[in-house]
Amino acid sequence: MFEKLQLTAMAQSMASHAGARMGLIAQNVAQADTPGYKSMDLPPFAEAYRDAEPVALRQTRSGHMEGQAPQTLALPRRSPGAEAPNGNSVSLEQEMVKAAGVRQDHEMALAIYRNTSDIIRASLGRK
Repeated sequence: MFEKLQLTAMAQSMASHAGARMGLIAQNVAQADTPGYKSMDLPPFAEAYRDAEPVALRQTRSGHMEGQAPQTLALPRRSPGAEAPNGNSVSLEQEMVKAAGVRQDHEMALAIYRNTSDIIRASLGRK
């Protein structure tokens, strides 16, 4: 039931995007001292969601609705920034700021999903 709602699908995509972005941030921090390493990041969620190509949903029964769901698999790209003399472009300060923003995005996705669940439960007469 929840998979069919556009709002919950978007919240799921947002949480998935935040997780993938946090993984790249962790990778950047781990490579902060590697000579020649270039910092990587994902585009913002709004950009990735807007640019995502819709994927046709699979119908398993004749009564199922046809529709399209966005797929937000954004590709990592290099982060702009100054390079150190050894060619490394990771700034730990920038990575920590990005990590805080990603945490907020993930919490927002969870709040959207939780509130949607509460509304559906209330409409069904459950708490």
